[in-house]
Amino acid sequence: MAHLRSRRRLALAVPVVLSLTASLGFLPAAASAAAPRTAPTAEQAADAPTLAYVVNTRVDRRTIASVEKAVAAAGGTVVVTYDRIGVIVVHSANPEFGEEIRKARGVQSAGATRTAPLTRAGTTDEGAADYVTAAEAARTQAASAETPGSEPLEADQWDLRAIGADEAARINPGSSKVTVAVIDTGVDDTHPDLAPNFSASQSANCVGGKADTSEGAWRPYTDEDYHGTHVAGEIAAARNGVGVAGVAPGVKVAGIKVSDPDNGLFYPENVVCAFVFAADHGVEITNNSYYVDPWLYNCKDDPDQRAIVDAVNRAQLYAQRKGTLHLASAGNSNHDLASDAIVDDSSPNDTTPVTRTIDPSECLDVPTQLPGIVTVSATGVQNLKSYYSTYGKGVVDVAAPGGDRRYQLPDTPSKDGRILSTMPNGEYAFLQGTSMASPHAAGVAALLKSKHPWASPAALQAMLKAQADNPGCPESYDQDGDGTQDATCEGGKRVNGFYGFGIVNALRAVK
Repeated sequence: MAHLRSRRRLALAVPVVLSLTASLGFLPAAASAAAPRTAPTAEQAADAPTLAYVVNTRVDRRTIASVEKAVAAAGGTVVVTYDRIGVIVVHSANPEFGEEIRKARGVQSAGATRTAPLTRAGTTDEGAADYVTAAEAARTQAASAETPGSEPLEADQWDLRAIGADEAARINPGSSKVTVAVIDTGVDDTHPDLAPNFSASQSANCVGGKADTSEGAWRPYTDEDYHGTHVAGEIAAARNGVGVAGVAPGVKVAGIKVSDPDNGLFYPENVVCAFVFAADHGVEITNNSYYVDPWLYNCKDDPDQRAIVDAVNRAQLYAQRKGTLHLASAGNSNHDLASDAIVDDSSPNDTTPVTRTIDPSECLDVPTQLPGIVTVSATGVQNLKSYYSTYGKGVVDVAAPGGDRRYQLPDTPSKDGRILSTMPNGEYAFLQGTSMASPHAAGVAALLKSKHPWASPAALQAMLKAQADNPGCPESYDQDGDGTQDATCEGGKRVNGFYGFGIVNALRAVK
């Protein structure tokens, strides 16, 4: 489907057909990210589309009020003002709005959050998923039944066993006083594996930059927006004799929807809203299995991209100050974020991408490279970096199971190297990606928070790293056997580019 991109397009979903009720910035000058701007003609100005902007100001009421007046004078309309972080979300059809508002007194950065105009075109669908047969589901249930206390589909959850989450659940499944918010495509809280642990009071729809907390606003737009529901199950699917289990089956999970209904993209103003909402509603941990669209990397020498980094960073730092730990997926491009140069040919992804060479120390993948956020790479059943997982010494903090159906296959009923979790409408599916790794780490962080309720985000991050198991750099990483290394791991046994401080360990977290 067109709207499940990057972190989420590595593999086709494979929903399990099973009736639960019945059976169970920063770009170098030589590589500018944007074309030179020229003054529009009067005819072009009249036909200009409406764009969304973030305007970032000093954090004081007088300055913000002055900037709001300047926004109106420049032809903009304020959607919402987050005065505690100095971020104003604006819509404007003035093609010169960005340049004009950046000149206003008190404005520290401002820019468009997209290259495509605001529309209401509806969602797209690339085709049906490949469903698992009822017979295959029955075989998994039979295998699961051989282990007392297992959930019906747990025999296919190699990932839980890989990090000791099955054993950890018998010691401490996590506290219902801890909530992990899934900032994503929405969560189907009616799923029987999610309903027992869902926190509606900490859930919302942040699309457009302003939180909607009406009943069910956090749910996916369609069944095709399944990503957030899958992530939520990995974190906190209940051990209730139904389907699967999550890493932390006793904690609460919330859904904060940020995906655009037209194209599924995660625009900056939506993510700003999500971080602020999570902070203001007592969320202890957020999971972020996405990058902020439309730029895979946001470069500071471009005023629009610089404003995006500024706005999102203000929001996530605000949440950290209020006690929220953020975890984010490293990405699925097999990029080395500690290298000198990366070729990005996917941005902007809401119009026509251009090929550009960026310096990953200057052009950031947001939110995963923002300060204080735990960056998570993906591993397979052999505890080896997944072939697709982005990595980088000094960038990746920890690793966690994300699946690898190409090179690392488990000895399970399905023989599927991906991650099995919940889907809308009471179904289940296998997916792989760093999108799946981050929620495993978030689940372990939730177990740590359950055991150490007064721990700050910084303390939680330190504990998460301390309990991780680091396999060290492999002697060879020639996954396809062609004689060429597919990625280079730098570092040693304590910390390295593939696994950071190591693969998270749920059992250690609760002991």
